[in-house]
Amino acid sequence: MNSKHIILRSLLLGSLAALACACDLTESMRTEADRTIIFGKESGLELYTNSFYKDLPTLSNCYQQDAMCDIAAVQGVNQFLTSGYTAETSTSWSWGTLRNINYFIDGCYSDDCAVEASARDNYVGIARWFRAWFYYTKLRQYGAVPWFEHQLQPDDMDLMYKDRDSRDVIIRNLIADLDFAYDHITTTSSVGNSLISKYAAAALKSRVCLFEASYRRYHADEPAIAALTEFTPEELYAQAVDAARKVIDSKLYSLNKAGETPYRDLFTRESPLTNENILVLCASGANGYLGTTNWWFNVATYGRMWSPVRSFVNTYLNTDGSRFTDQADYARKSFSQELVGRDKRLEQSIRGLNYLYDGEVTVAQLGIANLTGYHMIKFSQDGQQYENGKNTNSIPIIRYAEVLLNYAEAQAELNGGSLSASDWELTIGALRERAGVSPTQPTSVDTYLQKTFYPDLTSVDLLEIRRERAIELLCEGFRFDDLRRWKCGELLVTLPWNGIHFPALNTPHDLNGDGVTDVCILTPGSNAPSGFAGTTVELKVVFENESEVSTEAFKEDGTLKASYYAVGSDQTGYDLYWFPGEERIWYDDDRQYLYPIPAQEIRNYLAAGYTLTQNPGWTN
Repeated sequence: MNSKHIILRSLLLGSLAALACACDLTESMRTEADRTIIFGKESGLELYTNSFYKDLPTLSNCYQQDAMCDIAAVQGVNQFLTSGYTAETSTSWSWGTLRNINYFIDGCYSDDCAVEASARDNYVGIARWFRAWFYYTKLRQYGAVPWFEHQLQPDDMDLMYKDRDSRDVIIRNLIADLDFAYDHITTTSSVGNSLISKYAAAALKSRVCLFEASYRRYHADEPAIAALTEFTPEELYAQAVDAARKVIDSKLYSLNKAGETPYRDLFTRESPLTNENILVLCASGANGYLGTTNWWFNVATYGRMWSPVRSFVNTYLNTDGSRFTDQADYARKSFSQELVGRDKRLEQSIRGLNYLYDGEVTVAQLGIANLTGYHMIKFSQDGQQYENGKNTNSIPIIRYAEVLLNYAEAQAELNGGSLSASDWELTIGALRERAGVSPTQPTSVDTYLQKTFYPDLTSVDLLEIRRERAIELLCEGFRFDDLRRWKCGELLVTLPWNGIHFPALNTPHDLNGDGVTDVCILTPGSNAPSGFAGTTVELKVVFENESEVSTEAFKEDGTLKASYYAVGSDQTGYDLYWFPGEERIWYDDDRQYLYPIPAQEIRNYLAAGYTLTQNPGWTN
């Protein structure tokens, strides 16, 4: 279904390889012949804008964007959460993508452009969408950055070395770019929805405005945020609502409800489900356009053993809408017990009770490719033929479910934390109904969710919206940004990397309840019983309760080592935990809500006689 378009895009990108490369803002320009090819005909504009797609995530990395978050354990701590990350370490201050975009936009309004205005503005709209995508990445990472409206020339020294513009300038221009894109892009759908459409512009605007609105609301006590005057959080929440409403009111999109696994099907099919997916990375097995999701989630030497933690899994509701954690014995339930009667997205995201791989019931690969017992399948396909970089599944970049969540959160924030019954039904209720969960709007605070994740939040509806975002958008690249904008970054280091519950140690355990013993968790120095053929996991240490956990227990010859450990007793059973071999750090001054400006860039400015300011807390 998608191969024709994928092949076309490959040819377009290949033919533009020489034209579209850049390393900075002032690389020498193309020849006049090149400009005629690009701007002389509409086909040239189309050819050039297709080169921008290379700056989107790829089939080999788009599912890795949540590699640093609170709700999943990984093999090692991201350097950003260690003392080893400094302004000298930061190296991602790159502007080549922007140079190409601005070169194109400027060229479209120059004498070289012979294309009529309506056709030209369609392609300018696409370019401005990609400029917004570029700058949104910069805004999330650094906050204030220089805004460059046009392509710079080598002698534009004052512009080239100007200091960072405020967040007001960045968000104003982001909104302008996305409004222009929505108003002028003519595409509303494409094969596989793999092209930028006007509704991709509205959806991205809802994402951008929600991020900035909540960042300003929840970081209002910070001097840099308090000094902003152009946009209030309320104004930006309203912009997010308006943008999301454009997508909703188009009636082009709906939640996929077809089949037995409608949620997981969004992420494992080669032919994208365009009823819900607004922008998609298309794969093609026949033409060799393949991904690496199985490799990353199932092979420890390639992936990071990305494994959801039990504290998060506990937040999945029961199908009747009740809270799993309201049960008195929830903390002692084994893996097979805790999956019964839960939100259907849980077993469509992890290997559950009857998960089949190559047609055989298969459990989590604890100690091999999984750290907690919750083994991700959301993006991977069910067979060995997909291993080693041979995935054929297309992957969403923007989908309708996110737009509904953006709308719900922005509306609730505008209404003092509450969501109307009709808006609940349209958004959170609809998502839960798709997941087999009662859509009834709750009226009381979930104390487990509040205490574990958001102790400062008292709104029932906002708590439920945050629950829904974490579950619905699991491993889609939103969690780190959500924690930053809600000012909950401490969760990156304080939430324990806990796993499944076992009734006993040194005893083979039937993980999924099918009558076959699969896993044996061993105390230090112990061996599995004779004849056991399943997986064994050896613990480094066992603690009676979490308060006893100390990093000293994970040292060997004075060096911290990555290790499994357990907390519990023979009377209560044991919870599995993972220690990554390094302590996670969140600085008291909250500097990690922003990345440091690379120290080398600051030195480059100084050498040229200019000043580039640093983000608070980071030193050069």
